[in-house]
Amino acid sequence: MTLPTIIDIKQIIKSLPHRYPILLVDKVVELEVGKKIVAIKNVTFNEPHFMGHFPEHPIMPGVLIIEALAQAGALMVTSAPDFKAEDKLVYFMSIDGAKFRKPVIPGDVLELHVEATQNRGAVWKLAATAIVDGQKVSEAQLSAMIVDKEKSA
Repeated sequence: MTLPTIIDIKQIIKSLPHRYPILLVDKVVELEVGKKIVAIKNVTFNEPHFMGHFPEHPIMPGVLIIEALAQAGALMVTSAPDFKAEDKLVYFMSIDGAKFRKPVIPGDVLELHVEATQNRGAVWKLAATAIVDGQKVSEAQLSAMIVDKEKSA
């Protein structure tokens, strides 16, 4: 069963500053603004990291799984109707308790589940879990900060 798309790639590009090859969210299928999000990353063999990680046994690097989770979290935070994404950036602050339980390979559909656990002004703490075929493949606690683009330079 395919879930309906809540946020498509065109809207994602408006909300996130990332572009190929580092844009790692293809669509959002569930969203509760400021509370939780479920996004999708379709893992394909033609992604550049598979040329070297590993040519004979392609596995998505764990750091990219964490980045995909962080991008999903940023989408959750920036999806409020009054949020002006063009004026802001979401900076990744920390990763705690990262665990990798199963390799993610080309052909997998990576579900990115992120829930807000705390929000104090511009700082967010997030519980993040990556799932493939109903199995948890990765998890971490993330924190991020929203900053003005002008002040970030």
